[in-house]
Amino acid sequence: MSNVNPQVLQWARETAGLSLVDAAARLQLGNAKLRGEEVLSQYESGVSFPSRSVVLRMTKVYRRPLLTFYLAQPPLQGERGEDFRTIPEARRQESAGPLDALVRDVFVRQRLVREAVVEAEEAVSLTFVGSVSLDQPVADVSAKLVKRLQFDLTEFRRKRAAEDAFKYLRGLVEHTGVFVLLIGNLGSHHSNISAEVFRGFALADEISPFIIINDQDAKAAWSFTLLHELAHIWLGATGLSGGAFDQRLERFCNEVASEILLPADDLRAQRFDTSSRDALINSISAYADRCNVSRSMVAYRLFKADRLNEAIWQDVTEHFRQVWLQDRGAKKADTSEGGPSYFVVRRHRLGNALLDVVRRTLDEGILTPTKAGKVLGVKASNVATLVESA
Repeated sequence: MSNVNPQVLQWARETAGLSLVDAAARLQLGNAKLRGEEVLSQYESGVSFPSRSVVLRMTKVYRRPLLTFYLAQPPLQGERGEDFRTIPEARRQESAGPLDALVRDVFVRQRLVREAVVEAEEAVSLTFVGSVSLDQPVADVSAKLVKRLQFDLTEFRRKRAAEDAFKYLRGLVEHTGVFVLLIGNLGSHHSNISAEVFRGFALADEISPFIIINDQDAKAAWSFTLLHELAHIWLGATGLSGGAFDQRLERFCNEVASEILLPADDLRAQRFDTSSRDALINSISAYADRCNVSRSMVAYRLFKADRLNEAIWQDVTEHFRQVWLQDRGAKKADTSEGGPSYFVVRRHRLGNALLDVVRRTLDEGILTPTKAGKVLGVKASNVATLVESA
């Protein structure tokens, strides 16, 4: 095989969000004469060429297929949809590689599902995709979503915990034809992508729309993110979402999701103790727990209703964030054994809708085990076990 293309080597490293030093360290480059980054620089300038073993390491570090490195020129930027996040540029660049890899993977999985559904003659055009606009009142759009989902707020709040409430809501969303997946890394905890980088992703396709929720986020926030991304789909807006409040589309989707989970009339009737910071935090926490939503969401709604000024809103929101980080750290530190099996966790992340489609199209010979594994994010040898008990 001919030598790799130096331009592609540089492109692959940069799109992976790695500096020369970081990439060289991960590739285990360097010798007695040259530092690792110097060796890599020579590869990228065409002064010398990497061995096949080094190129194979590059496929893993840069998350690119082997043949990519032998292309005549770097490929065009892959589709991602719009980026609706507002995060610092340095953080954006740092996370670009893993996030691009995740989004590329989602697009491939969605296309495979779409093709399988069409071939199985199960394709139905979902008329709600792209059926609303930003010019419509938030209350009207929220009411449309509630009606289509047949969402019962009382039932949602009756659930024992926020995760159970999310399961109820997810089932309603999947019943409308939207696939809902929990993905927060590239296959292992070593590649976890922070919720500060992205909270959700919507792929607004009329046949097989996908919603991705970052499961690195607090479970109490999942329902809000799900409805936020569903609003994206109703707007026909494919793209990434973060914690932004200043973009018009993000603000609109936030308000739609908020109105469904915490209706304005309901919130107005609720009294919060503002006599002190601790009293406010405690009353917000108690109300959020009763409603199966995040504390930050309640604080945001109070801010939008002019019941909290911006300084207090930001202060309590940061407090809730720090509490969640501490709680998450404590859970990670708990090394006690137990918990659900690999397949139970995987099924939970994939959702019943996706598992059902894969099972049917596998039985009909439309999806091969290899393609099914790609859709499900597992090895082909694990597909049968994963879908048989779902």
